[in-house]
Amino acid sequence: MSFADLNLIPELQRAVADEGYTEPTPIQAKAIPAVLERRDIMGCAQTGTGKTAGFTLPMLQLLAPYANSSPSPARHPVRALVLTPTRELAAQVSDSVKAYGKFMKLRATVVYGGVDMQPQTKALREGVEILVATPGRLLDHVQQKSVALGQVEILILDEADRMLDMGFLPDIRRILSLLPAQRQSLLFSATFSDEIKKLANQMLRNPTLIEVARRNAPADLVKHQVYDVPALRKRALLARLIRSRDMKQVLVFLRMKRDCNKLARELVRDGINATAIHSDRTQAEREQALADFKEGRCTVLVATDIAARGIDIEELPFVINYELPYTPEDYVHRIGRTGRAGMPGEAISLVCPDEHRLLADIEKLLKRAIPRETAEDTEDRPRRSRPAEEREPLDEAPKRHGSTPPPAPRPMIAADGFDFSKPYEPSTAATERAAPPPSRLRSTRPTAALLGGLSGKDKK
Repeated sequence: MSFADLNLIPELQRAVADEGYTEPTPIQAKAIPAVLERRDIMGCAQTGTGKTAGFTLPMLQLLAPYANSSPSPARHPVRALVLTPTRELAAQVSDSVKAYGKFMKLRATVVYGGVDMQPQTKALREGVEILVATPGRLLDHVQQKSVALGQVEILILDEADRMLDMGFLPDIRRILSLLPAQRQSLLFSATFSDEIKKLANQMLRNPTLIEVARRNAPADLVKHQVYDVPALRKRALLARLIRSRDMKQVLVFLRMKRDCNKLARELVRDGINATAIHSDRTQAEREQALADFKEGRCTVLVATDIAARGIDIEELPFVINYELPYTPEDYVHRIGRTGRAGMPGEAISLVCPDEHRLLADIEKLLKRAIPRETAEDTEDRPRRSRPAEEREPLDEAPKRHGSTPPPAPRPMIAADGFDFSKPYEPSTAATERAAPPPSRLRSTRPTAALLGGLSGKDKK
């Protein structure tokens, strides 16, 4: 089957050819005709199988009648809204819209947080037919009245499960209340939880389920490996694997943002070029880190689950789970960064004893056991302290090592004979000198005289 068999318009076929694609992927072959028939869709496919083009191409074709070159913003209302959980994924979808729609006179823009709102506001007020956005930044523009959603005809939720995991459900419901009731809605994701199905039942009308792979299944071309290793030896094993296997491009996952920064710094000290990407970094820093990784200037990219959404790197060979995720579905998303577009990949997990329960949950989801590997000794293994009974006495240590015992401390005698090396004890003479004379211990003057009054003798 070719893209021409999907009844795409010539402009889209030409754009697809320019991108180097000749045959649609299974998710594209099933989704494109259904979307063109104006049906609501629930699309589930392995990440990296082309689901972005599966909704971008038919969306552009449905909006083709609205294409115009008028400079008036009124001629370019928002007619298609694509919501994504992360900035990186929003940028990726926006790039796909621009690539496939370059021969069509449709305006598109992307809005997300972490950057200045003014350029986004300017683009929205000039008018766009296609808007790609993250939920939080979209509501910011709605509050500033720089965008209107009353004419949206197509709503697309990409990575819908991650939106719920990130707490976007209240924002999504608020956005849904701003959209027309009569619209076409599409949900695409690599995994579908029961919560997503509940949301789909609320917002979709008689949806068509398109599932080209077993739910929550990882890519078949990915090789899985597990290394049993203590937590304190993970970094040494990671550095050893990178060097011994001459890895040139490695995506490493951790759970916490602060741990990403720490691991990246430690790898740099080990002589491995590494950088971190997470939500605390500015958008410019994230884009620079991703560009360095894609272009080969950086060997290791350390990322969190949220920041890694939308990372689309062709022929990424290695994904390493430095820490296992708390939910097994996130493992599927992590390893989905490799083994994309028919290329093989390798997923390596460094598992300490505390993570065995998480590993069991992942194997239950995958319905298979992951092969174990034994961690070899590394040069950076931490030193083990000797038991107390094996330690040599302190008085014998200098004799064993052939050194002389340290000299006794020299006494510190002051000019007046005071020895500073001894505890201070005041002498009897000093105590006697410091004591006040007995005559001054108690005043013989009358109390009234002490207070400024007159004594009895003065009164007479």
